[in-house]
Amino acid sequence: MKKLTFRRGGVRLPDSKLTAGKPIVEVEAPEVAVVALGQHIGRPARAVVSPGDRVARYQLLAEADGFISANIHSPVTGTVKSIGPVCGANGYDIDAIIVESTEEDRDSDRAMMPVRVRTDVEIAAMSPDEIRRAVRGCGIVGLGGATFPTDVKLTVPEGKSADVLIVNGAECEPYLTSDHALMLESAEEILKGVEAARRACGAAQAIVGIEENKCDALRRMAEAAGGYPATEVVGLRERYPQGGEKQLINAVTGREVPAGKLPIDAGAVVVNVGTAYAIWRGLAYGEPLVRRIVTVTGPDVEGRGNFRVWNGTAVATLLELAGASAEQGSKLVLGGPMMGHAAINPDAPTMKGTSGVLLLPPSMSGRLEPDACVRCARCVSVCPMGLEPYLISTLCRFGRVKEAREHSIANCIECGCCSYICPSSRPLLDFIRLGKSKR
Repeated sequence: MKKLTFRRGGVRLPDSKLTAGKPIVEVEAPEVAVVALGQHIGRPARAVVSPGDRVARYQLLAEADGFISANIHSPVTGTVKSIGPVCGANGYDIDAIIVESTEEDRDSDRAMMPVRVRTDVEIAAMSPDEIRRAVRGCGIVGLGGATFPTDVKLTVPEGKSADVLIVNGAECEPYLTSDHALMLESAEEILKGVEAARRACGAAQAIVGIEENKCDALRRMAEAAGGYPATEVVGLRERYPQGGEKQLINAVTGREVPAGKLPIDAGAVVVNVGTAYAIWRGLAYGEPLVRRIVTVTGPDVEGRGNFRVWNGTAVATLLELAGASAEQGSKLVLGGPMMGHAAINPDAPTMKGTSGVLLLPPSMSGRLEPDACVRCARCVSVCPMGLEPYLISTLCRFGRVKEAREHSIANCIECGCCSYICPSSRPLLDFIRLGKSKR
């Protein structure tokens, strides 16, 4: 099978897939679930419950507040203890609903068996509008990292059309294996979700892209795709950031998404394999997005693995399940090492977008002292968006954000290739992020 890749830039990283091949471990729901209201791109959801209310697992806690927003549901049966600010992973307050469950509540949840609300035949008969409404009702968002509301992504704007649905199984970030584990366990269910998403956005074809370091998942998905004539599974070269939307579109179709434009402007819609699985669970069982697979890993984490986790579970709980604690490492990262975010509060809750919990030892997390730029242009050569990171970073460093905008800072996807490759250890992406945050 020919391995595809994108045209410009990128780097080859040590994949460090320490949890590859590890089966998914089911995690008990937390006694106290801290359910954040802003688990997605767009406006935070608006609470529809009050302190003291009894709620059931899967019950709506907060409804989407606007078109680009997403519903939030309860991962547990219990009582709403409070609604308000709690300390998030980065140390800043986030608004959340805290639901506390009793042992009796947890026993009731354990005994709950999945019940089909639609057969495969009934799902196949659903119209695109019905699929999108069901996806919105379940609060499904992109699980590849961006957490964009999926129903919005599947709603093709008037005057545009999608001829291809691209499904991201690349999982190009080092250490993360949650998508890999899901593809091995639930290939058929993922493809059922892909088929529903394809019909919802009106695409004639679906293409699933999987990096070559997941050859077992590539085989498994290709075999399962035999029953879906509109879906093709393709292999991708191991190259970061292969899973970026624009890079993935270029790799599998050869198309370029114009600067400042969206995938739909290239006739494509992109979803993650985890999102496709969540779509199928929502359509088949009416199950809202209240849990996902999280990779808990690190060089010194002995019990590392892939865990199916209920939203609102404390990060510290996952570390404990893996036989680790935040104190034994010098850096805790939520997500992967390239695009993840450092966390200073291990008691923060997991959310819909929490793909990984990475604990790095001191030997791997210290920053080198930056040196002067040697004008080697390596950052330019690896930038997958064709930008000049050294220039944009310097402009931002000196507060010249307007000029940085003129040099297309908005097109930066924050992949970190520039900082990774810089021989002078300059924090290029840090200054670019700072500039992008300025209004």
